[in-house]
Amino acid sequence: MEIDRYDRQILAILQADGRISNQDLADRIGLSPSPCLRRVRALEESGLITGYRALLDAKKLGLSLMALIGISMDQHTPERFANLEAAINDIPEVLECLLITGQQSDYQLKVVIRDMDAYQELLLNKITRIQGVTGVHTSFVLRKVVDRSSLPVGV
Repeated sequence: MEIDRYDRQILAILQADGRISNQDLADRIGLSPSPCLRRVRALEESGLITGYRALLDAKKLGLSLMALIGISMDQHTPERFANLEAAINDIPEVLECLLITGQQSDYQLKVVIRDMDAYQELLLNKITRIQGVTGVHTSFVLRKVVDRSSLPVGV
């Protein structure tokens, strides 16, 4: 799908405020409401816009500890990776799971937990029990320096 400057403006604004009304969105980009809504629907139908969600404050939910966990695997086979990925997908504390290269780990997880006891529970009773996991290395996040979910759309 080709996107023009109006589409880029729509994407930038929706990333910042997914609850903006179509009228306000149209006013901000200089289109009338009908063409603006058609563009938003086209962006959704093309799969460029994949959904809308609310962002929550982890600390206010009691999730005050964030960790980056590197996982090493015993075998690099599609079956081993599929097994780990399915198991990780069922762990709600995992915010992201990335298959990576260039490190000593095969995967990197971003997790949020209440505290060190919750981390120990996650590590010992969930992550290390996954078949094929041979090593786990964890770094704890002291603070977020940059925290954005918006992609650069080149407005």
